[in-house]
Amino acid sequence: MHEKLIDYINQHTSLPLTKVEEELVIAAFQPKKLRKKQYFLQEGDVCKYTSFIVKGAMRQFSVDDKGVEHIVHLFIENYWASDRESTIMLTPSKYNIEAWEDTELLVITRADMLDLMDKIPALVEMIRLMDERNAIANQRRLSSTISNTAEKRYEEFAKNHPQFIQRFPQHIIASFLGITKETLSRIRKQSLK
Repeated sequence: MHEKLIDYINQHTSLPLTKVEEELVIAAFQPKKLRKKQYFLQEGDVCKYTSFIVKGAMRQFSVDDKGVEHIVHLFIENYWASDRESTIMLTPSKYNIEAWEDTELLVITRADMLDLMDKIPALVEMIRLMDERNAIANQRRLSSTISNTAEKRYEEFAKNHPQFIQRFPQHIIASFLGITKETLSRIRKQSLK
């Protein structure tokens, strides 16, 4: 199970892990399994763990006063899932993170991750790279949501994340894109013509 995480770290750093560092990573990340529809995090709880997804799919969402779900993140294999604000600030989360499929994770506390970062320079480089990519992705998503039509948002999503279209149903993708499922259905029909 840890091999995928070790491979991920080695692919996202110029400093391959030594055998000793690999052992430290394996000791710090604990395996966890979630059944489909089981929560990794529920709104109101403090997010105590960051998880690396080995197998499966998850979604992060909030629920408004009318009971409507708003998807903020979708996660599949080789993605990291957490509520960073809650983890860092130790505040109750505004989000739920739920397994969409049976999911296998490797989880770590913030304290253990900080300890590992003190010992393993490769992790510092990997996290810096992940933070940069995450900031760029968030900026692009915000710009797309503000500036683009629903059709253009879906086109970009399908181009950049074709694997999500296979793994998540239309209503979840529509929520992630900030459009109705009826609009998404219409867009998909038009794109097939």
